[in-house]
Amino acid sequence: MFEIKLTTIMTILSGKQSTKITDLRFSNTYANSLSELGHFVNPTAFPKPKWVSISSQTSKILNIDATALESQSEWLNWFSGNQMVDAAQPIAQKYTGHQFGQYNPELGDGRGLLLGELLSDTGRWDIHVKGAGKTPYSRFGDGRAVLRSCIREYLASEALHHLGIPTSRALGLFTTGEKVQRETIEPGAALIRVCESHLRFGHFEYAFYQNDTKLLEQLVAYAVTDVLPQSSDEIRALKPNASVQQQAYQLLKFTIRTTAEMIAKWQAYGFCHGVMNTDNMSILGITFDYGPYGFLDVYEPSHICNHSDHTGRYAFDEQPSIGLWNLNALGYSLSPLLSKEELTELLKQYETILLDNYSSLMRKKLGFKEKQKEDQALLGGLLTLMQEQKRDYTYTWRMLSNVRFSDKNEQVFIDTFVDRDAATAWLKRYKKRVSMEVISDDERCELMYSVNPKYIVRNYLAQQVIEAAESGDNKPLEELLLVLSQPFAEQPDFDLYSKLPPDWAGKLSISCSS
Repeated sequence: MFEIKLTTIMTILSGKQSTKITDLRFSNTYANSLSELGHFVNPTAFPKPKWVSISSQTSKILNIDATALESQSEWLNWFSGNQMVDAAQPIAQKYTGHQFGQYNPELGDGRGLLLGELLSDTGRWDIHVKGAGKTPYSRFGDGRAVLRSCIREYLASEALHHLGIPTSRALGLFTTGEKVQRETIEPGAALIRVCESHLRFGHFEYAFYQNDTKLLEQLVAYAVTDVLPQSSDEIRALKPNASVQQQAYQLLKFTIRTTAEMIAKWQAYGFCHGVMNTDNMSILGITFDYGPYGFLDVYEPSHICNHSDHTGRYAFDEQPSIGLWNLNALGYSLSPLLSKEELTELLKQYETILLDNYSSLMRKKLGFKEKQKEDQALLGGLLTLMQEQKRDYTYTWRMLSNVRFSDKNEQVFIDTFVDRDAATAWLKRYKKRVSMEVISDDERCELMYSVNPKYIVRNYLAQQVIEAAESGDNKPLEELLLVLSQPFAEQPDFDLYSKLPPDWAGKLSISCSS
């Protein structure tokens, strides 16, 4: 375990926000424990950095004063590589992984850099800059990021957090003053990603495919001691003198559970990640490495949000099975420490956990507190109705939340469908099922409002704020972030953001460069 000085403890416990960069305290567990899995490298110095946005919510988590971030140049100088901070220890991490099902040994932080692990009264946090410049793992890349991709990750990570989906966060983003070549010439930018750890499935795959059991054991011990929450059931089940095999068992058990819980929420809220390579999978079961993601507009289970995914491997309805595929890859990497029987026993738990969590969420979306045998058929009927009539996923759920049978306002929901007879027939079945609940219409609607968002990150909304930011106007970005921070609230002043996407939105092309 890492040591913390008394002065650091006092600073953390006080909850006082840092206004000076010299107030920061670090405990760089990855650099100290796994230095062989990375290269110490300073970020590229960008000569003309300029803030685009700062998240005051994330700055509070880090005990950093948001006003100081914006007003004192030393902060931006650090993030942009123009100033070093004592004890920060920037490192580019080495890992491998399966990309679209094929193992790639040449992976690592090619444009990202872990600046340091910051201590605050909420825990220890990775401060990671996406777009920090070239590293030894950049291969043929330039190590840069563009404003478009940084804004997209910024929006997604904040939006998913407020939906209750486990995710990395972002402290903010800035332009670098450079022009970067992608499909076109775009403004260079960098995102400051924040999460508890960047430990990935791919770290364990690297150790396994190197036939380095000692390194694999180091990774397991590090994950159990310094990364996984010590309050989790899996860690609490370990005795103080637990063997590395016992640690590996509980580590995999934890990651299977949290990954299943995360993907259940993806499916319930209509989120499509787009690039579920094993190097993009967190050992903590959080969503990160956002690229060509998208929320469903029209409900199409086989929707592919990434136009680089030519086979549909990472289509929306494939995500649960890909989650299991990836966990099998992680389990295989741990096979020197776990028996085949143990791996099989653990991996069998995934489907049950995912389906239990998904079913629970979908019952709430339908406004049910009790479980009844007809619920699955009723849900299937609504999803089929959405698919056949090409209805918007999020909008349909929100409209159903407005139905109050006591007010006889069902027609508003029915009118959202082309085939009103089919919608009426389904709603009749739904009304019968609702009558089996012991809660009032108002209580049912409140329950539904808490899980059926009015506002999500639609690709066309992201595109609008990107275009505005590229022209120098950051106000639309700030307003959209504000709206997304309360996705379940009515927010009548921002109704425009809840409207159905325009026709041109379906023509937006999102690829891995996003």
